Amino acid sequence: MGGFAVYIFLAVLLIAFLVAAVNILREYERGVVFTLGRFSRVTGPGFIIIIPMVQQMVRVDLRTFVEDVPTQDVISRDNVSVKVNAVLYFRIVDPQKAILNVENYMEATSQLAQTTLRSVLGKHELDEMLAERDKLNADIQVILDEQTDAWGIKVANVEIKHVDIDESMVRAIARQAEAERYRRAKIINAEGEQQAAEKLVEAGQILGGDPRAMQLRYFAALHDIAGDKSNTIVFPLPMDLVEALKPANKA
Repeated sequence: MGGFAVYIFLAVLLIAFLVAAVNILREYERGVVFTLGRFSRVTGPGFIIIIPMVQQMVRVDLRTFVEDVPTQDVISRDNVSVKVNAVLYFRIVDPQKAILNVENYMEATSQLAQTTLRSVLGKHELDEMLAERDKLNADIQVILDEQTDAWGIKVANVEIKHVDIDESMVRAIARQAEAERYRRAKIINAEGEQQAAEKLVEAGQILGGDPRAMQLRYFAALHDIAGDKSNTIVFPLPMDLVEALKPANKA
């Protein structure tokens, strides 16, 4: 009976050993194996066997992580206070670096994204934050990718989601936009008057250079006035026009 109990104990010990020794890693997982505390290898995916109590394995997910960057208070270069949040996409490309070079790569990447977001946006004015998001996203992504390379992390993309402005600043921006539209309208009106004046000068030069052209313009004016039957208009005949018509009468 005592021998049977020993067999049962050995069977249970073997099962526990196999449970601890056998690991199955999915296609998107890798295992960082340590032997007696020393880095041994990166393994997976598939069926993996490690020696219990001698070796330990840390699982690493290679899929893309989506990290929500909390709202940050940012002071723009033109001293405007805004609240900005973003979303970060990254993945692990070197499991060994991700485990050995940083304690918690998720927390480290999140904190780095927050400080980088404040640093980059603080160098730009409010108008640039609102109008050039694609450029700012690219700048932040490049900086994060360079700094996380030592952790075996690849930053794929950064997207600024919201730029929240105080209500008073919103009203100021609206007034500024209205003033800009008014300024443009005045410029367009002035340019139109300038072009019209230039055309009038050109027309005057043409009419003044040829008396016959002045005659035609005079007769056209008479025709326009004659079409208005509501008033009686006395239109004087210029003496220079009379002089211009004399040769024609003699002929």
